[in-house]
Amino acid sequence: MLELRENEQKTIAALRELGGKATVDQIVTSTGLAHAAVMRAALSLSTSGLVKISEKRQSFAKITREGIDYAEQGLPERRLLNALLKLGGEADVNKVAKKVKLDRKLLSIALGWLHRKGWAKLDKKTGFLKALSKKAPPLGEDEKLLAMLKEKKKLDIEDLDPKLKETVYTLKSRKLIEVEEKTVRWLELTEAGWKLARRKFKVVKEVSQLTPELIVSGKWREVKLRKFNVVAPGPLVYPGKLHPVQQVIQLVREIFLEMGFTEIRGPIVETAFWNFDALFQPQDHPAREMHDTFYLKYPSEGKLPAKKIVRYVAKTHEDGWKTGSIGWHYKWSAEEAKKLILRTHTTATTIRYLAKHKKPPVRVFSVDRVYRNEKLDYKHLAEFHQIDGVIMDRKVTFRDLIGTLKEFYRKLGLPKVQFWPVYFPYTEPSAQAMVYVPQYKAWFELAGMGMFRPEVLKPLGIKYPVLAWGASLERLAMLKYGIEDIRVLYKNDLGWIRRTPVCQL
Repeated sequence: MLELRENEQKTIAALRELGGKATVDQIVTSTGLAHAAVMRAALSLSTSGLVKISEKRQSFAKITREGIDYAEQGLPERRLLNALLKLGGEADVNKVAKKVKLDRKLLSIALGWLHRKGWAKLDKKTGFLKALSKKAPPLGEDEKLLAMLKEKKKLDIEDLDPKLKETVYTLKSRKLIEVEEKTVRWLELTEAGWKLARRKFKVVKEVSQLTPELIVSGKWREVKLRKFNVVAPGPLVYPGKLHPVQQVIQLVREIFLEMGFTEIRGPIVETAFWNFDALFQPQDHPAREMHDTFYLKYPSEGKLPAKKIVRYVAKTHEDGWKTGSIGWHYKWSAEEAKKLILRTHTTATTIRYLAKHKKPPVRVFSVDRVYRNEKLDYKHLAEFHQIDGVIMDRKVTFRDLIGTLKEFYRKLGLPKVQFWPVYFPYTEPSAQAMVYVPQYKAWFELAGMGMFRPEVLKPLGIKYPVLAWGASLERLAMLKYGIEDIRVLYKNDLGWIRRTPVCQL
């Protein structure tokens, strides 16, 4: 007669009562056992050929607090339309909103959805809203799904019909529902398992702990000690860890510190002088316009450095001064240079540092936030991180710069690096580092690099060659984690954060 442990017997009995197939959660509810206890029993039964274990990734739709409010009161566009129809089908939009008590934010949302659903049209010149039908349309799929979720709280997306499945993601974009993913494990009785479940079997009670009482009384000889399966899955635990982006930042820092560099930090709010002028970027350059740069309204101006440095930078811009350049041929403005901005690159930090540390050797790097007035999309953010670094020494050459970046990417596990010539406004010669990423089987541009021009160094009193480079940290993080939309890094998706492995050297 086959001996089964107590938890295995309870699992078999529960499966029998549940028709031979059930989820682990259903068995937990039926038996009162812990999740880990059921999984241990399932693994043992699976090894004996009595139970088959399968798993499936499932997505569930869950209603939010705002979604519950809309399910009870109606969607804003439905409420606005109902009020409009009561007013005869055409009325001033503000009057309609007042009747239904919609604030300006909800009014904007309601008007957008009224237009999208073809329920009403707003005349922007007169401000009148006109219904496109005399009767209220029937409930839409979004309203039906909200009502279902209000009643059931959670629905398996796979069980929904195709129209409702599409509606899930519409409501998710409106933040009326949340979608959560969960791995569901199923246990199913095999043919041998069914044979056993239909007949009697001996239940062996076990003890999991050898107590002093069992030893003193001698009863330890009579009981059966439970064997522990050390490979059985236990309950999921999500320990605290750094955010994936912070992990990449820490990784970059560790590599540069290992290579003998010193980390520096600089102000986020910077003057246009250090962000642009000190880097020989003309004051009429398009990047300095409002559409590329965030300018501060108050305070709007900062302090310029020593008068001598300002004078030399101004002369270099105007006629090249003593740098061998002919300059930009315009009248340099101190007022323009004083303007305060959110720095557009961390090169402003490294050039500030070089202006105060002119004695070689200098080997510094910075990993910090920068800001650009970009339209947000899958590859652009208005706020992101830049990796920046410089080497200043008596006899450093462009070959040293190539070797430094090759070693940096080698330590990141990316040994294949190529360098292509390009143009950058404040370095010459200049290049971009192209790195081969195995999982994509493709080359990616990851860094810009070059040697600072005399127009940058001489006005600051720097007499030795300076190697410089800059790279986007987020682009590196996207490759590291295998994602194609930069916004994933910052949307606080707890599921993605939990699933992402710890980034290590």
